[in-house]
Amino acid sequence: MSNLSRRNALSLGVALGLVGAASVVPAAAAAFTAAGADPWWVWDDEVDALMAGVLDSGRVPAVNTALRSWVNNADPLPSGLPADLTAWLQRANRLPGWADPAKLRRAADFNRRKDTYLFLLYGLGSGIMSTVIPREARSVYWSAGGAAMQDRAAKTFTFGYDLSELGAFEPSGQFMVTANKTRLVHAAVRHLLPQSPHWRAVADEQVPISNGDILVTFHSLGTFVHRKLAEWHVPMSAADEEAFLHQWQVAIHLLGVRDEFIPQTWAAADAQSARVLTPLLAPTQEGRELAADLLGLTAQVDLGVTRGFLNEFVRYVLSNEVGDWLGLPRDYAAATLIRTGWPAYIAFREGLLPIAPAGFYLFDQFIRALAMLFLDKGTSPASTPITIPTGNRPGA
Repeated sequence: MSNLSRRNALSLGVALGLVGAASVVPAAAAAFTAAGADPWWVWDDEVDALMAGVLDSGRVPAVNTALRSWVNNADPLPSGLPADLTAWLQRANRLPGWADPAKLRRAADFNRRKDTYLFLLYGLGSGIMSTVIPREARSVYWSAGGAAMQDRAAKTFTFGYDLSELGAFEPSGQFMVTANKTRLVHAAVRHLLPQSPHWRAVADEQVPISNGDILVTFHSLGTFVHRKLAEWHVPMSAADEEAFLHQWQVAIHLLGVRDEFIPQTWAAADAQSARVLTPLLAPTQEGRELAADLLGLTAQVDLGVTRGFLNEFVRYVLSNEVGDWLGLPRDYAAATLIRTGWPAYIAFREGLLPIAPAGFYLFDQFIRALAMLFLDKGTSPASTPITIPTGNRPGA
């Protein structure tokens, strides 16, 4: 894939999954930590208070204007920010002492080598999975972004791309800035969403996007993707797997998750996910509408495949149960093509088959076209900065 396609490809699932709130029950706290703080009662207190002040004083437009010029990790903080917000960003905009630059560089190279699989898993896996995580679906739906899902994806796609750049964590990279802007958005949503009577009527929490919520979203992204790559027999060295985990550990640290809650191995991550994510997947009205919006966007471009093919790929990646929850009509011919063709597609890409299998170019065209769909309606990737919202879903 081209660099532009790669930039688009790695964005959708992360944008729809991470910049939101995941679903989990507080009783599952022991799955993350045997003692000490409960991650579902840990938020981001200092920045939450700062952003509440920015919102209540009407300074969000000025802050968004100031932040627009802040792009690269080594860029100086922009002028025009409130002094207390500047002071906080000066402390937050740095890697943790335990970050390993070599592992981060290896993770970026791994992302480059496996970008095709990562896109499908983030987009048609994690992105659609977010619509059957009840808390996440409801939080996304009733927030400002829920009313314009393509715009939401376009404005937040940079998280996935910036995380996957070869120099993501270097001074010339952009991920640390992107993570901090996302952290500001999370703080704004925590202040705004509880003001929505519609959200309060369906929510089982008083404040969204706790540390536990972000961790569960990580499981719907990093843990899920790692597990599916293994199931699909995509070659990964032990060093690649360790680096991929390390990238996500640093990412969620930069989003404000306490280090004590971050899983240290894939085995620990898999165990946590099995207890606090998988059992909670369920349909909601909000989730069905979000899924319909997302999958309906494909009608805007020619993906080279039918809607039935897309529906069946979602079922293939997630499960028939999830497909039934979302009301995705069956296309058994497409299902057969995917079950037989996708493993052969992977084998050819990995050099295990000498000749391209039947259907190879169909899968390739599908991936490329779908990748281009979710980037500012196909226009410049430089025109969609992450911005702090000023309200919830219109009418909410």
